[in-house]
Amino acid sequence: MTIRIDRRSLLMTGTLGAGALAIPGFAQTPAISAARGFTHAVASGEPMSDSMLLWTRYVPETGDSAELRVEMSTTADFAKIMGGGVQVTGPWRDWTSKITVGGLRAGTVYHYRFIAPDGSKSPVGRTKTLPEGAVKSFKAGIFSCSNLPFGYFNAYAHAAAQGDLDLAIHLGDYMYEYAIGNYPALEDTVAGRVIEPATEMVRLADYRLRFASYRADPDLQKLHQLVPMIMQWDDHESTNDSWEGGAQNHQNDEGDWNVRRAASIQAYREWMPISDEPWKAYDIGTLATLFRTETRLIGRTKQPDIAPLFRNLNVIKALTEFRDGAWQNPSMTMMGSQQEEWLAHGIRQSVKAGQQWQVVGFGTIMGTTMVPEAAAGWLAPDAPPRTRNYVMAGIAASKAGLPSNFDSWGGYPAARARFLKGAQAAGANLVVISGDSHNGWAYDLAQDGKAAGVEFAGQGVTSPGYESAIKVDPKQVAAALVAASPELKWCDTSRRGYMTLTITPERVTNDWIFVDTIKAKSMATTIGHTATVTRGRNLMG
Repeated sequence: MTIRIDRRSLLMTGTLGAGALAIPGFAQTPAISAARGFTHAVASGEPMSDSMLLWTRYVPETGDSAELRVEMSTTADFAKIMGGGVQVTGPWRDWTSKITVGGLRAGTVYHYRFIAPDGSKSPVGRTKTLPEGAVKSFKAGIFSCSNLPFGYFNAYAHAAAQGDLDLAIHLGDYMYEYAIGNYPALEDTVAGRVIEPATEMVRLADYRLRFASYRADPDLQKLHQLVPMIMQWDDHESTNDSWEGGAQNHQNDEGDWNVRRAASIQAYREWMPISDEPWKAYDIGTLATLFRTETRLIGRTKQPDIAPLFRNLNVIKALTEFRDGAWQNPSMTMMGSQQEEWLAHGIRQSVKAGQQWQVVGFGTIMGTTMVPEAAAGWLAPDAPPRTRNYVMAGIAASKAGLPSNFDSWGGYPAARARFLKGAQAAGANLVVISGDSHNGWAYDLAQDGKAAGVEFAGQGVTSPGYESAIKVDPKQVAAALVAASPELKWCDTSRRGYMTLTITPERVTNDWIFVDTIKAKSMATTIGHTATVTRGRNLMG
């Protein structure tokens, strides 16, 4: 059955309350701001072996503050309460609530619920603490790049339905900042996948309302409700190509960048089941240490811009001089010196403590991708000028020995070298996981001619990749990219979905799971590729 609700009727349905949010299409409406009670179900995150952060949002009928209580139990009937806590929430935090409950048992499934002052209860959530000691296997779902108007979150729905995930990891671009009709264009927007506000996110109120739109999606709610999630932002949670001092998509008439940046961080921390720590490490028993990083808003220096080099009569000469000079500047950093040292120290300590794997999550790709000259013939005749210019610039850069993307680790070679050298010196079994590109990639990372680790980069949940601008067979594109890029061992440039990472003491296996469609609700998927790394090799295969 298809339910069609027009915007005029939605403005009149605030009295339906939180239950209306389950109606398909209702999630992205103005009525969401009028909802009362538990408006966005529940979520959990920041898992440790003995604690868990629990999240909900509750708006009382008065619109005033409220004291919420949370209960945890090992059974769904809550026959025995095993832990809990209380918190006062209100408009100063957009009525969201985050309570960290301690004293929990390691590797244990818990059910939890919030209770309001009037006795009403939230939906029941399910979560699982991290294990201690020896661990035979641990499985995580990995997500990124979820642009709601492009289509349905079938990747979230499929992952939630599997029932075998110990953890979900979101590597960024959980939502997008653009105004309706910008990205995607109106003709590419799936019917009913409407976001609020209609304008671009700039103010705190904009970021909060956009989160409310996204978090009301039933498939995203279900994943949050059933699996604890470790999360980190990339750029679109603030605005495109953001860095410490600005962003490509922040203009002078949009106010002070620091005010906008602070608003995006505040809304993210309110609406996500995440602590206020900008980076953090999580031990999965003795099996692995997982590192959550921040590579956008706190320490990142501005991305290199090679566009001015194309005004030179000898472009290749200008690019070569850039490659041998400014590109190598050691002050260019993705993380800042404080986080760089924290991560290097954490990896050393993880290895010293006997952790079998070191898994590091980054918002953007570390592996190097080069663009072959043949790429000029891939473009569709109606490809927009920006896309065409990007591809042609990538070809020229690759001829000069430069990567195709400077907003990723490709723009920060000295920082990349410091990280990989540190991992090598520590004797780490390094697995990098990343998002941002919308496509699927597998790299063998090398430093100074030696293996340093592997990288599994995930395709977008809905955000389109190479296929949106090319006219040739994606298999041809993938083969040419792999042939041109020594670190790249496999890629898929045409499909959406998510990854699953399975960690065992001797090997890590990554599956790229592709959904059949995002244009309609569907649970149909295929495993498009599987890559494996054996402990002690730091190479796939």
